[in-house]
Amino acid sequence: MSIILPFDADQELEPSTHMGMAERLQRMTEAEFFAFCQANSQLKFERLADGTISYMALTGGDTGRRNTKLISRLDRWAEDTGLGLVFDSSTGFRLPSGAVRSPDAAWVSTAAWQTLSESQRSKFPPLCPEFVVELLSASDSVEEMALKMQEYIANGCRLAWLLDPKAETARVYRADNSVSIAKSFEETLSGEDVLPGFSFALSLLR
Repeated sequence: MSIILPFDADQELEPSTHMGMAERLQRMTEAEFFAFCQANSQLKFERLADGTISYMALTGGDTGRRNTKLISRLDRWAEDTGLGLVFDSSTGFRLPSGAVRSPDAAWVSTAAWQTLSESQRSKFPPLCPEFVVELLSASDSVEEMALKMQEYIANGCRLAWLLDPKAETARVYRADNSVSIAKSFEETLSGEDVLPGFSFALSLLR
């Protein structure tokens, strides 16, 4: 597997301006990082607020199947209500912190989406979705994903779900920094006041 770099890796630099490849990648501008992701569309990347790039592994069949169950029902609700738009895991959002994240599922209200220009919509939308979902896969750490959910909330997300199909638990993060845990996939999660009328039966993820 090869990765296309946003610069000539063999380019000679003056000693006073020499940077290692990792540092040069970390210093990419927003436009350069977007071009980097487009040039490597077979891969998935995220970028932390400090510019550090992380590679996201392709999901297995079970994770893809579960994510489809969730997104299909979320999108059906969004179309019925007309309250906003649903995005899949291939969409990167540039958060207010400068990080670029791509949640497994995301929802953005129509009002928030309409504040963006056509150019902003065509790249990494510069906003944090009001609702996000992350599905734990075999390669994910619960501790690291919990920090990621807190990052979403700190950047303006109003409701976030962290779903763990293996342990059959769900953590619900809210804008007031409260966290609740559903300890069984027999439960149904509510969209609360963020997604009025939306609910999702966790048993669908089995």
